[in-house]
Amino acid sequence: MTQQWVLHVDLDQFIAAVEVLRRPELAGLPVVVGGRGDPTERGVVATASYEARAFGVGSGMPLRIAARKCPDAVFLPVDHEAYNVASDEVMATLRGLEWGGVPVVVQVLGWDEAFVGAGEGHGDLGDPMEQAERIRAAVLDATALHCSVGVGDNKLRAKIATDFGKPRGVWRLTAENWFEVMGDRPTTALWGIGSKTGKKLAALGIDTVTQLAESDARILAAEIGPTMGPWYHRLGRGVDTSAVDASPWVPRAHGREETYQQDLEDWAQVAEEVRTLTRRVLADIDREGRPAARVGLKIRFKPFFTVSRSLTLPAPTNDPTTLADAAVSLLDRVEQDRPVRLLGVRLEMTPPPEGY
Repeated sequence: MTQQWVLHVDLDQFIAAVEVLRRPELAGLPVVVGGRGDPTERGVVATASYEARAFGVGSGMPLRIAARKCPDAVFLPVDHEAYNVASDEVMATLRGLEWGGVPVVVQVLGWDEAFVGAGEGHGDLGDPMEQAERIRAAVLDATALHCSVGVGDNKLRAKIATDFGKPRGVWRLTAENWFEVMGDRPTTALWGIGSKTGKKLAALGIDTVTQLAESDARILAAEIGPTMGPWYHRLGRGVDTSAVDASPWVPRAHGREETYQQDLEDWAQVAEEVRTLTRRVLADIDREGRPAARVGLKIRFKPFFTVSRSLTLPAPTNDPTTLADAAVSLLDRVEQDRPVRLLGVRLEMTPPPEGY
């Protein structure tokens, strides 16, 4: 049987790199992108250049803390449209490549990453490391953006491999070297296991990838769930049978959030802001052509306490008044006893006719 390979392409410091291309004078400087680009305002880091990361600046960090860690950084506002354009160019470049004599299959994961697989009827794939280098060169030539590529015998291993190759490199992770590379690493090093799940596993005496692989799947099923428990066990062994799928991603929901520069203390104003956010999200789902079936509300109180509430609608709808009223009604399910610094509204849509 011919060895099957999957490549995972990940743009290096994508957002910061796009900004540096627009402003070449920033090359080599610590660059932080987030919010409106003003570290005296509330907002979080969307991304930081490697030079800024050397000072401990990271994604999700409040801008004011980033400025404290790296006072000489250049702060820039987020420009979604520019990143969309750059991402489209990268993905178009990937789709234009061949592997084994046929066009590749590209599964887009986001702005800055995608899986690449061999298309149907392909011939000899050759050395996948060489294909990975061809991809890096093609993306750089077409967009002036650098990327790293993970090579794996399945999507899971390819995805994890990429981090070992960063920046501007290629790395291979397969069944052959899985435990050598991953065995002693914490379970949170696996794609799909976050800190909460890591703590659940630790409570069962499972701290490393090897321990997860050698655990009893029946115990995991009993303690974590009949679906997720065995799935985590498979992750520990690096098992993934999913194919690279070029089908367009279909979102289940859309949401909008707003961080307020001044805390909201008037709850009538809070309700009005929820209605405004709902109208913005409604415009997003209207473009999808599917009505909302469920409404969610996120509230972050001062100083940084966050709660979420949601409800299922009596019937799917795109009526703006009905949706706004539903979102506002969720305010009755929280304690209105402290100032609000962030609000978010999420509308979950009905599935498309062909399903997900």
